[in-house]
Amino acid sequence: MDRRSFVRTALGVSAAALVAPRLAAQQPARQQKAALPVMTVYKSASCGCCHLWVEHAQANGFTVKTIDTEALPSVKAELGVPARLQSCHTVVVGNYLVEGHVPAADVKRMLAEKPAIRGIAVPGMPIGSPGMEQGDTVEPYDVLAFNAAGETQVFARHGR
Repeated sequence: MDRRSFVRTALGVSAAALVAPRLAAQQPARQQKAALPVMTVYKSASCGCCHLWVEHAQANGFTVKTIDTEALPSVKAELGVPARLQSCHTVVVGNYLVEGHVPAADVKRMLAEKPAIRGIAVPGMPIGSPGMEQGDTVEPYDVLAFNAAGETQVFARHGR
């Protein structure tokens, strides 16, 4: 092997040694994103806070399919969202429902833990929840887990 070929080979091996750890470090992030199921978000086309919540979900690694509809009450009833838990958008993700401005971290926790529930919800539209940000103001709110019968329990607390 002449000197020029040796230098090229050595540089190639060195470059591979430098790049391989970086690629390996990026792999878990790619796998995590691939492991998250696609979200289907039912919302009104004119709802700005729903659009902001979708951006929040995407920024947290979710792939989101949006369906704009003016028949949200029918969608919520068909999916089984209890009336007292309803908000401005409804999400189907995996085998679960997510109602309203639930933080993406709570959705990820639910998907990881796989609790025996129908879904999680943030009733209403509390200031400071994802998509409802207004500066530093955060109203305390709970994320409620609910079952098919509509029974609830606190899943997470925020703003306290």
